[in-house]
Amino acid sequence: MVRAGLTPERLTRAGAELADEVGFDQVTVSALARRFDVKVASLYSHLKGSHDLKTRIALFALEELADRVAAALAGRAGKDALAAFADAYRDYAREHPGRYAAARLRLDPETAAAGAGVRHSQMTRAILRGYDLSEPDQTHAVRMLGSVFHGYVSLEEAGGFSHTPVDPQESWAWVVDSLDLLLRSLSADRSR
Repeated sequence: MVRAGLTPERLTRAGAELADEVGFDQVTVSALARRFDVKVASLYSHLKGSHDLKTRIALFALEELADRVAAALAGRAGKDALAAFADAYRDYAREHPGRYAAARLRLDPETAAAGAGVRHSQMTRAILRGYDLSEPDQTHAVRMLGSVFHGYVSLEEAGGFSHTPVDPQESWAWVVDSLDLLLRSLSADRSR
């Protein structure tokens, strides 16, 4: 029997909230059942198991992050767009650490192609059009931005910047300025 009010969407959202509270690695169907005060078996009419739950949370987080980034990018171009993208990404990771971890879950190619990962790539490429990069430089730049943003956020989340007197926000601004400078110089070099 299906418990009234439980849906895959409600369970996914609750799983995302749980991930932010206890960490994405700790999210299981059992933990979610405890949250709803139901037996684990009652959730299997909505979920196939913990992997299905984690995949749903990952897709939810990717969509949520893509919506946030799209709103931040509206009407912006060049360095302003780059900074808005970077800030939206970092702010999401800081506000929703479990969801951010979920968004890093390795998805099978079919699931990834149907999810918001494509939107993230398209938005990054839209920013890069302002720098007039052609292929393969544009693909390299997409990978570089993702690597830099994820690396910074991961180090910051792990407390990697707490031992220095320099404010992490100051370093973040320096990183974004440096990326803008690099991307503009690549564009200028290619046009010569």
